[in-house]
Amino acid sequence: MDSGDGGEVASAAAGPPTPLEWKFSQVFGERTAGEEVQEVDIISAIEFDKTGDHLATGDRGGRVVLFERTDTKEHGGNRRDLERMDYSVTRHPEFRYKTEFQSHEPEFDYLKSLEIEEKINKIRWCQTANGALFLLSTNDKTIKFWKVQEKKVKKISEMNMDPIKASGNGGIASSSFSSSPKTNLANGDCSDQSETNNLSFPPGGISSLRLPVVTSSETSLLARCRRVYAHAHDYHINSISNNSDGETFISADDLRINLWNLEISNQSFNIVDVKPTNMEDLTEVITSAEFHPTHCNMLAYSSSKGSIRLIDLRQSALCDSHSKLFEEQEAPGSRSFFTEIIASVSDVKFARDGRYLLSRDYMTLKLWDINMDSGPVSTFQVHEYLRPKLCDLYENDSIFDKFECCLSGDGNRVATGSYSNLFRIFGSTTGSTEATTLEASKNPMRRQVQTPSRPSRSLTSSISRVVRREMFDPTFAGAESPTVDANGNSFDFTTKLLHLAWHPSENSIACAAANSLYMYYA
Repeated sequence: MDSGDGGEVASAAAGPPTPLEWKFSQVFGERTAGEEVQEVDIISAIEFDKTGDHLATGDRGGRVVLFERTDTKEHGGNRRDLERMDYSVTRHPEFRYKTEFQSHEPEFDYLKSLEIEEKINKIRWCQTANGALFLLSTNDKTIKFWKVQEKKVKKISEMNMDPIKASGNGGIASSSFSSSPKTNLANGDCSDQSETNNLSFPPGGISSLRLPVVTSSETSLLARCRRVYAHAHDYHINSISNNSDGETFISADDLRINLWNLEISNQSFNIVDVKPTNMEDLTEVITSAEFHPTHCNMLAYSSSKGSIRLIDLRQSALCDSHSKLFEEQEAPGSRSFFTEIIASVSDVKFARDGRYLLSRDYMTLKLWDINMDSGPVSTFQVHEYLRPKLCDLYENDSIFDKFECCLSGDGNRVATGSYSNLFRIFGSTTGSTEATTLEASKNPMRRQVQTPSRPSRSLTSSISRVVRREMFDPTFAGAESPTVDANGNSFDFTTKLLHLAWHPSENSIACAAANSLYMYYA
C-alpha cells in the first residue's frame, strides 16, 4: 500500500505479499483452568510507543502497566543500530514487565449524582525526553499526563569507626547526627557530646580515616502525574490522540472534541461540537477521533451513523464543516431495524503514511483512501456470519460491543478482534486474499472455544445508544442458539477480543483476552 502511483504499479507487478505464518510469542497474566477473572483486572487499552520498544496496557481497575523490549537490549543496541552493523536479528520481539502505577481512582460527581469509573479508556504515548517516558491516560472524565523515569537510590559506605550505642539503629549514618546543640570552640571546631558518646576509637587512634563514599546505586522506576486535564467533558471520553507537533492533543466525547496544549491543563478549545440546541433532535454521536500522523492541522472523527469526517483546523476555530466526508451508501431496500446500530464506527486509525484510513464497524473493516471519498477502497467481512443473529446480539447487548482495529507498519495488513477471543488479519494490498483467523491462546491456530467465564457487565455509554430498547421489533425474535459459523465452530459472545495493537515496525501483534496479554509474531 504505497502512496505514490509508481509504487502501486511496482507492487501490483510483484503481486501481493505472501501470507504470514503467525506464532505464539508471550503471554502475561495467563489464567489457570477454572480461574475466575476479576472485573478490575480486565484489560481495556493497549498501545505501543512509536519505537516499538515499550508497550502500555490499561485495565478496568485504573492501573497502567508498562512493558519494555528485551531482545535488543541483550546485544547492547536498538534494532536499527544492529542492522547498520550487518548483525542478523533473527529473534522475534520479546518484552518484560517494567512497572505499573495507579492512574485513576473511582470518583463520584455530586452535582450529577454520577459514579465515575476508574477504567482506563485510552492510552497514548508522548515524545520521550531525557530518558523519561511520557504518556496520556484517560477514564470517562479525566485525562492525566504521566512521567515515568528511573530514579537512582545511592548507598553510602560507613566510616571505619565502630558505632557502640547506635549499632542497632542502622549504622553510623543514622546515629552520628543529633539535634542537640553544639558548642563552638576556637579555630572553628565544635563539640557535640552525642558524637563522642556514640563512637569508639581504637587504642592508639586511627591511622587513616575512611570518609563515606557512594559504593553502589540501585535504580527504581518512579511514575509521577505531571498534569491533570479535567472538567472539560460532559459526556464520556472515548478517544484521545496526540498531534504530530508534539505540543497538543485532542480528546473526544460523544458530542464534542477539545484541543489541549500539553503544558496547559486548565484550558482547552472546543473545535467540534455536534450537540443540537434541542437534544431531541440528536441523530448521531462522535465515536472516535484521531490526528493525522504527519499533518498537524488535520484530524478525522467517526460517527454512530457510519460516516468519517476529515477536518482542517486551518479553516476555522470551530470546525462545523468538514473538508471531506467518507461514507458508504446503503443498498436500496437493505435497510432494517439494525442498520444504524451495526453501521456505527467503533474505531478509526490512520495508516503510518497518512494516506489511508481504517475504520471498524460491527460487521466489517473498511479501508479508505483520503483522496477518494466516493467509497472505501477495500471492505473486509468480519461478522457477516452473525447477520442472522442480530436479534440475539441486540438482546444481550453484544451488538453494542466496540471492537478496535489496527494496521501494520508497512500498511500491507489490517487486524481486528472478534468473539471467542479470536482476531482476524487481512491483507490490504491489491490482489491479496490473505484472511487469517487466530485465537488468543498459546496455540493461535487451534480455534477452539474454552469454557466461558462469567459474563462481565456491559460498560457502554448510555448516550451512544440513540436507538431505544422500546423500539425493538418482536418479529425479529426466534433465532436459534448457539451461533455456529460456516466451519461448524461455535462462538461465545461472553469472551470477546476488543483491544489489540500492531508493532509499528515489525509483524508483531499484542492483544487482550480478558486479563491476559498475548503477543504473536510472524
